[in-house]
Amino acid sequence: MSSAPRLCDSLGNPLSLDDPTSLRAVNDFVEGFISCEARAVDVLAAAHDPSPIVQAYCATLHLFAESGDAAANARPFIDRAQAASARATSREQRYIAAIAAWAEGDITRAIALHEEQAKEHPRDLASLKLGQYHCFNVGDCPGMLRLALTALPHAGDVPYLHGMAAFGHEQCHRMREAEASARRAIAMERKEPWAHHALAHVMLTEGRLGEGLDFMQGVSDTWVGLNSFMVTHNWWHVALFLIDLGRDADALTVYDNHVWGVVKAYSQDQIGAVSLLARFELAGIDVGDRWQDVGGYLAHRLDDHVLPFLDLQYLYGLARAGRPEADTLLQRIEDFAPKAPPSTRSAWQRVCVPAARALLAHARGEHATAIEELGLALPRLIEIGGSHAQRDLFEQVYLDALVRNGTGGSLAGAQGILQQQVNRQPESRRLLRQASAVYARLGLPA
Repeated sequence: MSSAPRLCDSLGNPLSLDDPTSLRAVNDFVEGFISCEARAVDVLAAAHDPSPIVQAYCATLHLFAESGDAAANARPFIDRAQAASARATSREQRYIAAIAAWAEGDITRAIALHEEQAKEHPRDLASLKLGQYHCFNVGDCPGMLRLALTALPHAGDVPYLHGMAAFGHEQCHRMREAEASARRAIAMERKEPWAHHALAHVMLTEGRLGEGLDFMQGVSDTWVGLNSFMVTHNWWHVALFLIDLGRDADALTVYDNHVWGVVKAYSQDQIGAVSLLARFELAGIDVGDRWQDVGGYLAHRLDDHVLPFLDLQYLYGLARAGRPEADTLLQRIEDFAPKAPPSTRSAWQRVCVPAARALLAHARGEHATAIEELGLALPRLIEIGGSHAQRDLFEQVYLDALVRNGTGGSLAGAQGILQQQVNRQPESRRLLRQASAVYARLGLPA
């Protein structure tokens, strides 16, 4: 029988702590996680406390490394949490079970457990945000939104929940609701970087490029004390606006000062750098020798296979850096896909494998192969996760391959894609420049 909880976290969730002095570390994790602040890692200072929830939170941080050894590093904490779970609360037990499922690659079960938690303990916002992370990684945008809306009647006093709802709305293409939720979050707490991020997505999608740049630069003074993903990713969004507005030198400066170099060994910092360098080149911007620095870090990622979305960008970065490890990673992706956990195997086999072949082909100038293989992957690309803005990289690569392939059919396809994009984003100088070049080759007025 579980012992009666003695304490509650800062959101009011009962805790069963062996060491009451761990309460501050637990709150640092909960508050830091939902606010994207670096202090979430401070719970590791309480790793000596055998309390099940403390051990589970430590395991969570290890799994967020998104590295090949993350599950092994998390395993001792999970084992200790499970061994002591009989004295944990039911909420804590479900969280422990969800972390164990994550470590085992059973993302379907992990999401189901987080959904149960949202219904029974809607103020467990750390669980909710983790559930959104898993939904995001498998392309379940409605699941992201459903989690947030389930908790809103019970935790609407927490600004970060409105930010979570905003991103869920945006990924479901509900732009009006997304903007309202983001602005509510920011009105409650100006330093709400996830709400800033959601609003940047809305403005990019709606072609409000100048407004989006002004907004993000206007709140960038609050991006302090954040985890490296959040600070580099919000600056990544600033760079996207700059690229589209034709401010190439400013975009490169953002890359050098804010996107690459915060935590170079971290997965999310690496893919942010890869995707931004790729966008620079696709927009005709010379990146100099920047690929080489990133490639040196990507060469350690050959056996990760944590998320297909990550592996694809590691592969492209290696290829653009001219490293032979790109071929090795492609082979290992092809070998791993049939053995991937059941809940993600289809995404690895049907999306990641053809997309990987396409990206390697594009990086090496084999445009017909890139068109053929990406043509297989693009209709199902959402299955590998990532946001609309992040997945747009693959669509840009496909478009570039069509243009460079140069046949009449390829150019006609490129025209159709580009004109629709110009219609949605008339402020984009990048798109206008690309469309004008295609129209000239087709013998049509720009």
